[in-house]
Formats: sequence, C-alpha cells, structure tokens
Amino acid sequence: HSVILLSRNAKRSPPTEAPQAQHIQWDGCTQGPWTQECEGADVVINLSGASIADQRWTPSRKRELIDSRVVSTRTLGHAIAGWNKKPHTFLSASGVGYYGDQGAKVVDETSPRGDGFLADLCLEWENAAQQIEASGARVLEVRFGMVLGLDGGALPKMMFPFQWFLGGPVLPGTQFVSWIHQDDLARLILFLSTHTSIRGPVNAVAPSPVTMKDFCRALGKAMKRPSWFPVPEFVLKIALGELATMLTTGQRAQPQKALSAGFSFTYSTIQEALNSIFAQPSAGMA
Repeated sequence: HSVILLSRNAKRSPPTEAPQAQHIQWDGCTQGPWTQECEGADVVINLSGASIADQRWTPSRKRELIDSRVVSTRTLGHAIAGWNKKPHTFLSASGVGYYGDQGAKVVDETSPRGDGFLADLCLEWENAAQQIEASGARVLEVRFGMVLGLDGGALPKMMFPFQWFLGGPVLPGTQFVSWIHQDDLARLILFLSTHTSIRGPVNAVAPSPVTMKDFCRALGKAMKRPSWFPVPEFVLKIALGELATMLTTGQRAQPQKALSAGFSFTYSTIQEALNSIFAQPSAGMA
C-alpha cells in the first residue's frame, strides 16, 4: 500500500516514522490540493483532533477540541462525496470516554453513551463520521483507550513523577484504565481496514483493563521505581479543573467486536505491555 499523511504542518511531520509516505498539508476545514491527491484511496483513517490533555478545559478549549475533530471529519466527508472513486472504508477515531464514568461496570460496544464532556464530544465526532456512510463507505468509529507509547499521549506525562521516585496512583485508585499498546493499536487498525464484516463502533482496548492503582504499580515495576505517593483527587482538580476527571474516573471497556472477529492482542496484560515499552533503548531506563 502507498500512504498519504495529511497534517496541519506537513513540514513538521516526522518523516522518519513513515519514510515512504507522502506528506501533504491541509488545514482540516477547507478543500485544497490534498483533495485530488487523496482521491482513489481504498481506506481513509481519520485521527485528527487537538490534544485532549494539553490544556485546561475552558469553554474556548472545549470548543476547539470539538471543532478540531468534527469539522475535520466533515471536511473529509465533503471531499469523499465529490470523488469519482470513493474509499471502501472510512475509519474514524473516537474514545472510550463515550461511555462516561462507569465505575467497575464492564462496557462494550453495545453499551449506551454516558455523561460528561468527553461523552458529548465523542457523540458529535461519531455522528460526523456516520454521515460518510451516505457515500457508500463502510464506517468504523474506533474508540481508543489510553494508548501506551513513548512518543506522546498520557504515558510520558505519567512517567515524570516516577522518574524522580515520586510516583503513585491518582486517587481514589479504584477507577479503571482501559489501555492498548501502540503496536496492537496499529495492528488493530490494519485488521479493521481489511475485515469488511466489521462496522460501527469498535473498542480499541486490550482485554484486561486495570485499576489506576494496579496500573501505577505495573508502571513503577517496569520503570524500576516504587509506586508510593498517591495523588489526592482535590489536588488534581485544583491544578487541572474539569480535565482532572480524565484521571479520576474511568471505563472498564472490553474489545468485544475485535475479539469476536478473531483479532489477537500481542500485549494482553498491562505488565507485559509496559515491560515491552521500557525495554526500548529510547526509554532510557537501562
């Protein structure tokens, strides 16, 4: 397959991560040369969106988080509608935040939407993706859990206090973390792209979610650091505002659709996933 990467700053897209890919500039909201370049694609994978956890959720930031996902998805939809050769699959990212705070209750793709900002954001995002079915594409809404890798996301932020021997769980510690190793996520996306019987929402999570306490214990073990300084919930709320709910609440999600379709996870337990990540030379934990 040939790969085209759309980026709001194509010059800053790291070419070493995909040396054979074609990097093309777009702004996420208007048609342009990228439209013609992408026509004829078999699969369109939509991962666009401003980072959820980089800033406090002020009203303006919430609007940016929604628009950067919904508007870009609609822009892709408008482009696809005008193509003569349309993709057979449109795969759009979403999140397990769709389910809201579910405590210890197990959720899968048949579970209803929950409450809260992330649930509302995911609903708008998924609704925008579903409109692309009108072009004849098979649409999948891939609900990501916490993606484990060193190149971004939550893990590098969670590592920082552990590096200074100050790591510990975010209280209450009983909230569940649904996670997936970045390599399994890449494999799952390829799997979904080619297994045409799957459509609609798919949970992109490992089959063994863990509590925050167990996650941090496994993180400390992988980093050869203790997990002994719990972070009180009120401290996070003071520091992060509503954003703190991402860490103090959670979902116990299961990848029922992926498992039923025959997908096999390379990393099915949190300890083996984190051990794999910190065995990499780039982790600097030797």
